[in-house]
Amino acid sequence: MLILQAENVIKQYRQYDEVIYAVNRASLKVEDGEFIAIMGSSGSGKSTFLHVMAGLIRPDYGHVKIRGNDITEMSQDELNRFRGQFIGMVFQKHNLIPQLTALENIMIPTVMCNKEEFHFEEHLKKLITTLKIADRLNHLPSELSGGQQQRVAIARAMINRPQVLFADEPTGNLDRANADEVLDLLLKTREVIGQTIVMVTHDMSIAEKADKIYLMDNGGLELFKDNKAI
Repeated sequence: MLILQAENVIKQYRQYDEVIYAVNRASLKVEDGEFIAIMGSSGSGKSTFLHVMAGLIRPDYGHVKIRGNDITEMSQDELNRFRGQFIGMVFQKHNLIPQLTALENIMIPTVMCNKEEFHFEEHLKKLITTLKIADRLNHLPSELSGGQQQRVAIARAMINRPQVLFADEPTGNLDRANADEVLDLLLKTREVIGQTIVMVTHDMSIAEKADKIYLMDNGGLELFKDNKAI
């Protein structure tokens, strides 16, 4: 079953008198539970495309549907509620609120979530134990290392158990051992709750664990490798 569908997405920016196509008619179909990796050189448009699919940037043209819902047609309030229910996002540079503790940052998405049957405390314990941040919950971001900040950001993205998790270089600030641990967490969560993952990465060893690898170049997207077909 399709859980995510991007159709002919265009995102452009004006630079002086020139129009730059960050994303140029990119289309992507993702089945429920798939792990998709998007690779490409710096400036190829992969992060912009990811942000469009996650509902963080409005496209200039095209549509993005998640669970059959066209998020490009939603009002901002509708989109905020929908994202709180079904979408998680791990940013490349953490995007933690500096005045809030690690725990407060992690719990931010629960404000937008209305999952009455969901017990956040139980899930929180599993996340902080797996991510090894239980002793850092009362610390401000400035008191955490870069790797610890990224672990907090990952916990924040996963606290609502989103059906689709978008991740922009989630292991980029971690050493090899920690990167492998974090990836294992994401993949275990995917197995347990059938989570769909769409990840931008430059690390081929991570991409090789995905079901499909896509390459982005000059705003265009094409399938590079289908690991499910091997």
